[in-house]
Amino acid sequence: MDYRKFGDACYIRVDKGEEIIEALLQVCRLEGFASATYSGIGGCASAQLQVFNPQKGAFDTQGIEGMLELVSFTGNVITDGEGRLCHHTHALFAFEQDGEHRVRGGHLKAATVLYTAEIELRAVLGGAIGHRLDPETGTGFWHFD
Repeated sequence: MDYRKFGDACYIRVDKGEEIIEALLQVCRLEGFASATYSGIGGCASAQLQVFNPQKGAFDTQGIEGMLELVSFTGNVITDGEGRLCHHTHALFAFEQDGEHRVRGGHLKAATVLYTAEIELRAVLGGAIGHRLDPETGTGFWHFD
């Protein structure tokens, strides 16, 4: 992973074999970002996608592997009540299966890069966005102090 900061944005290149979310959070830690937003594209070898199941109150997780074009990658980083960085990422992957183009998406838990991933990361300026657990859904939402 390598990155450069220009103005209020960091431009991150995640390299083959590296995990995208960990690289993103590492840059946040290095730059001291308490909250940020991001978007990106790339080529991945594997991904763990999740969809929230309200009946279970939990996420269902499914893995995909192969030549995965990361066609949409967007989300945010916030700081929880204990000072930990948390991400909320949505992603959409395009791939070929049985001779047809397919897409699969949802919450992104993890993705390993096959070729490269290119991410623009922007810190929230003038404040920080927190995290609060919603008891009804069991998931976390933005909290503003």
